[in-house]
Amino acid sequence: MDDCGQAVAGHYARSGLGEAILEALRAAGRDPERLDPDDLAAVDEFHIRGREATEELAALAGFGPGDRVLDVGCGIGGASRLLARTCGCRVTGLDLTEEYCRTATMLAARAGLADRVGYRHGDALAMPFEDASFDGVWTQHVSMNIPDKPRLCAEMRRVLRPGGRAALYELVAAQVGAALHYPVPWARRAEISFVATEPELRAALAGAGFRIAQRRDVTQAGTEWFARMLERGRTAGPPPLGLHLLMGADFAPMAANVLRNLEEGRIRILQVIADAAD
Repeated sequence: MDDCGQAVAGHYARSGLGEAILEALRAAGRDPERLDPDDLAAVDEFHIRGREATEELAALAGFGPGDRVLDVGCGIGGASRLLARTCGCRVTGLDLTEEYCRTATMLAARAGLADRVGYRHGDALAMPFEDASFDGVWTQHVSMNIPDKPRLCAEMRRVLRPGGRAALYELVAAQVGAALHYPVPWARRAEISFVATEPELRAALAGAGFRIAQRRDVTQAGTEWFARMLERGRTAGPPPLGLHLLMGADFAPMAANVLRNLEEGRIRILQVIADAAD
């Protein structure tokens, strides 16, 4: 892992995350020993629009029973558990933050999904998997922390079988070099933020051998979702179980800056389905 990767991992790292989530579940009246995966939706869907966005992307991707899917930048495993449970996939999660992988493994076991999902600590730019290991690759709000988009896309293509499919839910910059307001959930400072423009993302995918099959701009829905979330926080305060458990006290100003960046047109939100060339 290079210096940038270490800085990114440090941004997300939090010791004792698993126990903090279990305590929050108890405070919310849930039984941590017998978890329904839906109990975790407020904390394990660490991207704009949460579970709703995951379900939309899953429908677009069309993964099905028996498919082997790699979740790149899996976080604490929300999307991987949903895909395993609702699509019948066998999912491997890969994340740069070791604490996230430990927490994801623990939550999968408590949700009864340990036989259908697994997690690996590793770098998306040097994935620890053989060529053509997966039928699908999945990623949500990950590329913003990776400066080398061509290499990321090349690694995604390498681990996909011919004819496989990549599903991406990503933030893109409105223009090259667009200045963002910080901190945001993926970066407290600009040095570890690498939001590409849509043409840059398209070029990286095409260069790696992908063909874009579907593309949807969901910026408006994401902007409205963030506005509602911040309003709830102002009126009711943070719930016991929420994304603040992942980012700590910084989460409120981070979320406010995401909304500001969206409202000012500095960033947009895309859903992309890209097929691997045979």
